[in-house]
Amino acid sequence: MTSAVTVPVWGWVALTVAIAAMLALDLFLHRDNHVIGFREAAVWSAVWVGAGLGFGALLWWIYGGEVASTYYAGYLIEKALSVDNVFVFALIFTYFAVPDRYQHKVLFWGVVGALLFRLVFIFVGAELLRTFFWTAYVFGVFLIYTAYKMAFQHDKEMQPDKNLLVRLIRRVVPIDAQYHGDRLFIRIGGKRVATLLFVVLVAVEATDLIFAIDSVAAVLAITTSTFIVWTANAFAVLGLRSLYFCLSGLLRRFRHLHYGLAVLLAFAGVKLILSETPVGKLPIPLTMSVIVVTLTVSIVWSLVATREVHDAR
Repeated sequence: MTSAVTVPVWGWVALTVAIAAMLALDLFLHRDNHVIGFREAAVWSAVWVGAGLGFGALLWWIYGGEVASTYYAGYLIEKALSVDNVFVFALIFTYFAVPDRYQHKVLFWGVVGALLFRLVFIFVGAELLRTFFWTAYVFGVFLIYTAYKMAFQHDKEMQPDKNLLVRLIRRVVPIDAQYHGDRLFIRIGGKRVATLLFVVLVAVEATDLIFAIDSVAAVLAITTSTFIVWTANAFAVLGLRSLYFCLSGLLRRFRHLHYGLAVLLAFAGVKLILSETPVGKLPIPLTMSVIVVTLTVSIVWSLVATREVHDAR
């Protein structure tokens, strides 16, 4: 695995400020809760992807090609896994019949939570991998098992209201099962009550908590450098909202994409296990090739398989 990248404290602070500034700008520009169309989402997607690629170029300039290539591999696999997040978000929004104009707010705070989850998991996971060699086997087996579930249980019906965290919230927080604009809490009879939009946010955060474990473990299979893993996750997750609005209408065409994502998770698991054997770490060019080829095959397969149905419409 790539050795840790030495980043001064001011570098972490600068990155945090930049991420906070981008999130604040995004929130300010969408403060009117307008419905986000494909064109706007595509522009924002280009902005976020450009930021992610540009940060990789900055790493290349400062630290060299190996560090930058490692970052790009982590960014690409995290970006690919984000597509599965989009599937789940679409299911949650459909299940709770969330009005289009309020979906961005839920996703915005969902992304903030996702960044915090990943930051914690990255530091804990990286430290475990450095301290206990057998942690690589545990994470590796976990990723392979997750890959199996993604490949063969992907179509299992999801019931957000039966999520453990959602049920717990409903027991401890009074909830009014209606939407009240974009408000998460209201007052009824002088009592603070959560709205249905808050329940949706909890469902999004709860499912992303699971995705965070998978994605962080997958990137840790590439490197244990907390800075690289964090930045790869952060720049990929920042574009999650715009990715959702770009792909939400096209999800039905990515019928076989989950098989490709399952292959990537299984590959990450095997890579992690091999890193603690005489085989050692697999080269980054091989990792990048596997990611690109797997995604290309699964996307082309999906588009070809759904072409007749799409053309019929």
